[in-house]
Amino acid sequence: MSGELASFEVDGYQLVYQDLGEGTPVLLVHGSLCDYRYWQWQLRSLGERHRLIVPSLRHYYPERWDGQGADFTSARHVADLLALVERLGEPVHLLGHSRGGNLALRLALAAPDALRSLSLADPGGDYAAEVYAHAGLPAPEEPLERNQFRRQALELIRGGEAERGLELFVDTVSGAGVWKRSSATFRRMTLDNAMTLVGQVADQPPALALSELRSIDLPSLILNGERSPQPFPATAEALAAALPRAKLQRIQGASHGLNATRPAAFNRSVLEFLARVDGVAPDVETS
Repeated sequence: MSGELASFEVDGYQLVYQDLGEGTPVLLVHGSLCDYRYWQWQLRSLGERHRLIVPSLRHYYPERWDGQGADFTSARHVADLLALVERLGEPVHLLGHSRGGNLALRLALAAPDALRSLSLADPGGDYAAEVYAHAGLPAPEEPLERNQFRRQALELIRGGEAERGLELFVDTVSGAGVWKRSSATFRRMTLDNAMTLVGQVADQPPALALSELRSIDLPSLILNGERSPQPFPATAEALAAALPRAKLQRIQGASHGLNATRPAAFNRSVLEFLARVDGVAPDVETS
C-alpha cells in the first residue's frame, strides 16, 4: 500500500505528505535524516485500519535543502504539524520516532485537544535531569556533549565524506555496525537528508521539564528497542514514569530503528494500543 504525495502551503512552504487508508487518522512523524519514506513498513498494516498522514518535515526530502535559512527548528516543525492536523479537521493519533517523538511531545503540549493519543518510538531529545530523577535514573550527558557526534558527522558531510558522516551518526544512535548492515534504501534516504544535520545541530530547544510532561493527559504508548543504545532506554523509562497515562513496551531484538527491524511486533503493539484507545476489537493484521 502506498499513497499519492500531496502538499499544502504553510507560511510560504510547501509541506509534502502521504495520505492513505481510511479510519481514525494517525499522523506519523519521522526522526533525524529520514522523511516520509521511513514509515514504509507501517503503511500496509496500519493503513488497513486507519487513515495515515505521513509528512516529510520542513527541509527534508523531497526538498534538497542547502542548509541555508533559519526556519529549521523544533518550534517550526511543531507549528507545521499542527497546521497539518488543523487541515484534517479532526484529532489524530500521533506517532513519532526518535526526534519525531520529541516533536510529538511538544505538539501534545501546544495543542492537546488536537490529539487522540500519543505513541513514542525510542523518543529522542532533551529532558530535564528531574525527569530522570523522578524515575530513579541518572541523567544522560549534558546536551552539548551529546550533540558532539552530530557536529562531527556534519563536518564529515560538509567535507565531502557524507557516507562516513552518516555512518558515524547511525552507528552512534543505533549501535556499531548498523550502517553497514542497513539496506540500500535506508542509506539512500539518509544521503538525501544529510544536509538537514545543519539545522539539527543548530536547533537547541529547551529541555522538557517534569511538570510539562506530567501535564500531558493523553493515552500514551512508549516503545523502546531492546538493543537500542543509551540514552534511549533510560529516556523511554523516564518518560513512562513521567507521563500520567503511559505504558512502556520493549520490542525484542530491535535497535533504534525498531519499526524497520521488527515491523510485525512494532505494528502489532501500535495497532493494539490504537484499538484500545478507539474502543474497538484489537484483532489486528501485522504483516
